[in-house]
Amino acid sequence: MSSPLRFAAIGLDHRHIYHLVGENIAAGAECVGYCSETSDPRVLEGFRERFPALAEVERDRLFDDRSIDFIVCASIPVDRPAIAVRAMRAGKDVMVDKPGATSLVQVTELERVAAETGRIFSICFSERFVVRACEAASRLVAEGAVGRVVQTTGLGPHRLNRAIRPEWFFRPETFGGILTDIGSHQIDQFLHFTGNLSADIVASTVSNHALPDVPLFEDFGEILLRADDASGFIRVDWYTPDGLPTWGDGRLFLLGTEGTIELRKYVDIDGRPGADHLFLVDQRGTQHIDCSAEPLAYFKRFQDDVRERTDTAMRKGHALTVTRLAIEAQSVARRLGSRA
Repeated sequence: MSSPLRFAAIGLDHRHIYHLVGENIAAGAECVGYCSETSDPRVLEGFRERFPALAEVERDRLFDDRSIDFIVCASIPVDRPAIAVRAMRAGKDVMVDKPGATSLVQVTELERVAAETGRIFSICFSERFVVRACEAASRLVAEGAVGRVVQTTGLGPHRLNRAIRPEWFFRPETFGGILTDIGSHQIDQFLHFTGNLSADIVASTVSNHALPDVPLFEDFGEILLRADDASGFIRVDWYTPDGLPTWGDGRLFLLGTEGTIELRKYVDIDGRPGADHLFLVDQRGTQHIDCSAEPLAYFKRFQDDVRERTDTAMRKGHALTVTRLAIEAQSVARRLGSRA
């Protein structure tokens, strides 16, 4: 049996760092330490509560430690590429939170450094990789349960929780904009479920409908995607009301040539309790599938890829293709007016 991989956490600015560390530990890797630099002390406090046994280590020491196999990162989005580049140049593979970058210049540099170093640059798209219903849908699509997927509709509503958001969250230059940020989840799912390597941005829209005091912020966005044999629609927003018992009613609809799949990822409104609901319609009828016991495969596959230099967790280049498309959608988006 091979010894556990060793990894470290650098960039504790977003709460997604909790599952980047926790799921990698659950998948068998050893976290040897973390850099405590953060823009949000509440994230650091939560990290220490969840992982009290982990050691705080100065950032340069983590980069220079040759025994560390990979770095996980959920820093301020604009800072992620520089951390990833330094890690790859230090001989380490990288797993970052989305978005992986905020500009096309950064994407180009990441592509170049990954090619030069041969290191893995992966993005943990949590709305697919940390959602058991998405794991089940991937399995069903691969088995041909709905034929070929020809259209996806992805809905990604989020709760703003404005009182706990750090200052950088409201500046487009630091988080990239709503389509670069949470829109990237839905682009990832479109490419994954339709089996396409890339797509074209047909149209995109952003707006600030509800927060006139932060006029550069965007609280609504939509994208229309098209590939050679499939199309997709994406809607994301920051309007989830406090009455919903979770942070967002995320849904994904897969239209296949022989059936449909609907995912209610986080809640079934006034329906079945819990999360990870999948509704399958095929030639035999309709059924609800409880996916709460479906295993999460991404983290173990990523670790296998680190060992074997393969790409089973994510097709090579996929992470940066998604990032490039999200940034392109952001850059060409028509901005709607708002009513103050």
